[in-house]
Amino acid sequence: MDPKIYIQQSLEGLRTQTAAHSSTWHLGDEENWAADQDTGRINFTFADGAIAEADMQIVGTYNTENGTFLWGWDHPSVAEPLSKHAALARQFGLDNGLSRYTERMVECTEDEAWEFTAVAARLGEANGAYRGPAGTALVFMTFGEIKLSKP
Repeated sequence: MDPKIYIQQSLEGLRTQTAAHSSTWHLGDEENWAADQDTGRINFTFADGAIAEADMQIVGTYNTENGTFLWGWDHPSVAEPLSKHAALARQFGLDNGLSRYTERMVECTEDEAWEFTAVAARLGEANGAYRGPAGTALVFMTFGEIKLSKP
């Protein structure tokens, strides 16, 4: 398959997943989020006390100050077990001659960082993706099956 088509389909699939999560458990309306690399879990907390939790992978970080994306497959702050989806995206880049997927750090837009994340999510058969702020960086993650708990 043409890699450009694959990337576009991946983005569309992620948009569909995100819309479904938004309508069912209100992804995007969370009061707070936290990612724990020791447990490999991400959780979202909501104003009504509800919590959504899932396994996660870190695709990479986007530096808002200089417009660079640092891939999770070779990121000093990403625990190795949490870089599997990023590594799948790297292999996709190797297989298709896409240097933006195989260079450790690339200059890009935030939209392109979403493209990388969408491809990683599709390859890793993730349940969705999230971008969380961490200082001047944005952490791009994929997540698995959501477990909801309400107070």
